[in-house]
Amino acid sequence: MTPQQDRHDPRTAPWLDRAAQTATRKLGEYGAFFRTAVRNPRMVGAATPTSAAVAATVAQVVPTTGSPVVVELGPGTGSLSNGIHERLPHGARHIGIELGEGMVEHLREHKPWLEVVHADAGDLLALLDKLGIAQVDAVISSIPWSLMPGDAQDHVLHQAAAALSPQGAFTALTYLPAGQTPGGRRFRNRLEHVFDEVLTHTTWRNVPPILHYICRRPLR
Repeated sequence: MTPQQDRHDPRTAPWLDRAAQTATRKLGEYGAFFRTAVRNPRMVGAATPTSAAVAATVAQVVPTTGSPVVVELGPGTGSLSNGIHERLPHGARHIGIELGEGMVEHLREHKPWLEVVHADAGDLLALLDKLGIAQVDAVISSIPWSLMPGDAQDHVLHQAAAALSPQGAFTALTYLPAGQTPGGRRFRNRLEHVFDEVLTHTTWRNVPPILHYICRRPLR
C-alpha cells in the first residue's frame, strides 16, 4: 500500500485523526505558554509545559472519593490539569488561579471543566471566600517559587496552608537544578517552617527533571 493509499484507508483514519488532534492540542499549549513566557518570563515556572509523568505524580495527592476541592496555583496551559481532572470523583471542584491573561483564555477554551479564576495566588483566601469555599483538600502549585522574593514566598505559603483542611496536602514543583539556587533553598526552608511534613520526589521523565515537594499538616 502506498502512503497516498494509506491516508485514505478507513483502518488507519481513526489513528491519524487522534494523532492530528493530539498534535493540534500540544501546539496550542506551547503557543500559549511561549507567548506568556516572552511577555513576562518571571510569570512562568518552567521553560516548557511539563510532561504526563509529572502530571501523574502531582495527581497522587488528589482525593478520589467524596466531594473534594482542589486548587491549582498557576496552572499555565493546564499541562497538570488533565491528570488532576481524571483522578477527581464526580462532584469535586477543580479551581485554577492563573495570573497570565493569555493562559486564562487558553484554559477557558480548552479546559471547560476547570473553574478558572483570573487572579493572583497571593489573594487565595479572599478568592476562596468569594467562591464559597472554607477549606480545600489539595493545593497544587506550578508558580515560579525560586524566582520569588522571600516575603512573597511566605505570603502565598501561609495562604495555602491556611486554606488546607487538616488532612489536606500542598504540593509544589520546580526544576531539579533550581532546588539548589538561593531562591530554591530559601523556599525549602520556608516549607519546613510552614508544614510539619515535607517530602520530596524527583520525576526523571521530564527535561529537565522535576523536583516535587509534598507537604502535609500545616503548623498553625
